[in-house]
Amino acid sequence: MAPSWIPQATDDGSFTFFSETFGETFHSTQGARAEAFVKFVKATHLAEKATRDRLNLLDVCYGLGYNTAAALETIWTVNPACQVQVYGLEWDATVPAGAIEPPLIQSWSPAVQTVLKSLAEQHVCQTDRLQATLLIGDARQTIDPVIQSGFAADAIFFDPFSPRRCPQLWTVDFFQRIVRCLALDGTLATYSRSACVRSAMVEAGLTIGTIPMNDELHPTHEWSQGTIGAWTTAGLHPLTRMEQEHLCTRAAIPYRDPNLTDSAEAILSRHQQEQKICRRESTSSWRRRWKIT
Repeated sequence: MAPSWIPQATDDGSFTFFSETFGETFHSTQGARAEAFVKFVKATHLAEKATRDRLNLLDVCYGLGYNTAAALETIWTVNPACQVQVYGLEWDATVPAGAIEPPLIQSWSPAVQTVLKSLAEQHVCQTDRLQATLLIGDARQTIDPVIQSGFAADAIFFDPFSPRRCPQLWTVDFFQRIVRCLALDGTLATYSRSACVRSAMVEAGLTIGTIPMNDELHPTHEWSQGTIGAWTTAGLHPLTRMEQEHLCTRAAIPYRDPNLTDSAEAILSRHQQEQKICRRESTSSWRRRWKIT
């Protein structure tokens, strides 16, 4: 394990890492494993899709591999014969390498543990029912061979660090590349409910829906668990009026990176300038109207 990757327990008993570079954990501290199943696997309806003979998955920001692992556990529980192809995009190869050490890997079945180890050590895994490839580097560039291969994902897990910490991967321009890999009936899931992210997804051509909270007694500032993108509205949970109005505020100005090479600082600066000159409602006004504390 890379010395810097120290397992941190989350509320559901699973573990995550903390990134000093981005100042965030890789998963929700409320439950790393639960997040993979709820915000990515369940949100993309993989249990229902698993009855098919073949499924394609694209895992953007593979990290510890939890989203891919949760997907494979779900698919093969429903249909052990399902043929799966996976592309994972990851910047730092030491992260998946660190994640195959105990106790992190022990929550997965032996078959999935084998997949995670192979991807971490060799960046490929081929079995009689799986073809998986882990591409290491800047996802803005490593997505290119996936696009060129004609890959059509039934589910895309979009899981970078938060937009303010890693704006490079939340731009309109990057989403436009990513959606070229989305099948006509595929779904893209992300944990982000940010207005700028949702606007970028819409500008990239997607129809969006919300991942609703599990209960009605949640705080007003926790109105969604994330966002789903698809080519049609079928199966999407529509945005609430509050969420729709959020997309009309300054917060909804999306990040841009025309050449897919800009630094985080350049993207944030451009975004700030766009917000200054726009005539949209302020986000603080929207929050007051909806009594969001």
